[in-house]
Amino acid sequence: MHYWLMKSEPNEASIDHLAHAPKKTLPWTGVRNYQARNFMRDGMQVGDGVLFYHSSCPQPGIAGIAKVSSAAYPDPTQFDSTSHYYDPKSSPEKPRWLLVDVQLVKKTPLIPLATLRDHAELADMQVLARGNRLSITPVTQAQWRFITEHLL
Repeated sequence: MHYWLMKSEPNEASIDHLAHAPKKTLPWTGVRNYQARNFMRDGMQVGDGVLFYHSSCPQPGIAGIAKVSSAAYPDPTQFDSTSHYYDPKSSPEKPRWLLVDVQLVKKTPLIPLATLRDHAELADMQVLARGNRLSITPVTQAQWRFITEHLL
């Protein structure tokens, strides 16, 4: 089993959107970074744990726990010319961008970014690295355990 932190802007896909989605599941659309795409394609497996993180908002932080609920498959927004995530260089025959489905495990009280920074046990989390902009980052088992056992 692997663990991940997946960032989403709450006005686009929040923990509440996930909680109210059919089967409490959403496709993780719009990833347009090759490293994040490769994490979904090569690293994620059904059942992996996800820290659902609200970003680009007044109070960024972990808003809930989810799990990966599908293997990676082509993101349909890359083919939709009306989508903000449209990629004219991608085709159904050779898709560039993938997604996984994410299913809610539980909504939690927000763990703010500042709280994550306060704990030496989390100092190596990629989300805390200066200049980190990746929307998906791996989380170690020790980091997952600390967050789920001590901060939630």
